[in-house]
Amino acid sequence: MLYLIGLGLADEKDITMRGVEALKRCGKVYLEAYTSILTVGKERFEEAYGVKIEIADREMVESGFDEVLATGCEEHVALLVVGDPFGATTHADLVLRARKLGIRVEIVHNASIMNAVGCCGLSLYRYGETISIPYFTETWRPDSFYDRLVSNRRCGLHTLCLLDIKVKEPTLDSLARGKPVYMPPRFMTVNTALEQLLEIEASRQEGACTAESLCIGVARIGCADQRIVAGSARELLAVDFGAPLHSLVIVGDAHPLELELLEGFSASASGAPSTEPAQSQ
Repeated sequence: MLYLIGLGLADEKDITMRGVEALKRCGKVYLEAYTSILTVGKERFEEAYGVKIEIADREMVESGFDEVLATGCEEHVALLVVGDPFGATTHADLVLRARKLGIRVEIVHNASIMNAVGCCGLSLYRYGETISIPYFTETWRPDSFYDRLVSNRRCGLHTLCLLDIKVKEPTLDSLARGKPVYMPPRFMTVNTALEQLLEIEASRQEGACTAESLCIGVARIGCADQRIVAGSARELLAVDFGAPLHSLVIVGDAHPLELELLEGFSASASGAPSTEPAQSQ
């Protein structure tokens, strides 16, 4: 049996009771550590639930997990996923691979940014297609994701932007030498995402995200120090959202009720960004 267990948004307290019960049945427990990150170390989970957890990086999950899956024929194996197990296509692929091996799979769902973003005041029914924004490099500045933002805007829909994270990324030089050397982890900020979007807009001139577009920056949703700030893209560029993880929402045609709710997250009259305490998820 393979269990895919969602951990929720913040720390070891967010796992569901069903998730804990499944966790304790498992002889092997892995933590997927590249599509998202925990706000606390895995040691907190080990101490809280009396299990030993191994880190599963991108290479292991995408290329080396079949060996782990094979053990699922004889014992219970768990893969812990920050947020919800189906927040990334990687985990859907794992389900397909397990089925081909004849291994039963049980999913334990939890909250993720895909639904928790509702805390900013916009109706989840009014979101269009979610986009992922990758880091630009000197030689790679993709803009294909901008087409989906343009489409959402034309339909008056809000757009949730998931921001790039780089965990255990090897340097190109080390790959050429055949001995990977990993760069320090990087987590895209709301500010960097907006800078890149505005650069694309300057080139394409389609009006999907201008300096005056209404946006919402969110950080560490579900944590005690979560931050939500609404304002123009220009205003949000000057906001320090603090530690990861960050996400960005480009607001479409907002209902008056949505706009009223957003007022609680806007910059203060003095220009200082507002900070809201965590709300119940």
